[in-house]
Amino acid sequence: MKILLPTDGSERSLQAVHHALRLVGSGLKARFVVANVQETATLYEMVVAHDPDVLQRVSEGAARDLMKPAVALLAAAGLPVEQDASSGDPAQMLAEAAERHGCDAIIMSTHGGGFRAAVLGSVSQELVQLAAVPVTLVRVDADD
Repeated sequence: MKILLPTDGSERSLQAVHHALRLVGSGLKARFVVANVQETATLYEMVVAHDPDVLQRVSEGAARDLMKPAVALLAAAGLPVEQDASSGDPAQMLAEAAERHGCDAIIMSTHGGGFRAAVLGSVSQELVQLAAVPVTLVRVDADD
């Protein structure tokens, strides 16, 4: 089984990795893809950089940096792990990453909810609608 683990580098997002590790500890045989989606460059950034390749390298570097904690946890457990860095709409890019890597499932943490999630929606809610594979949401309370 191959599982996509989206991360934004936060402690909260690492809760999904810990959940995946508990599943492995219970006997699940799995390989993992850690993914991070960066925001698309702003018009200002495009004008200032003059070179789209520079913006892409900066974005990929930031994504890889944010994926390091999750990758380190999985590697320390001796588990196979790949990385996927992209930019754009997070839910859409994560659904595409799951398909591109042939993932069988997605495990991601939620960041609570409340007013902001109710009004703006959330990546996890959108991903549940877009993904062609099961999505497990690991609830993380705002106080955690």
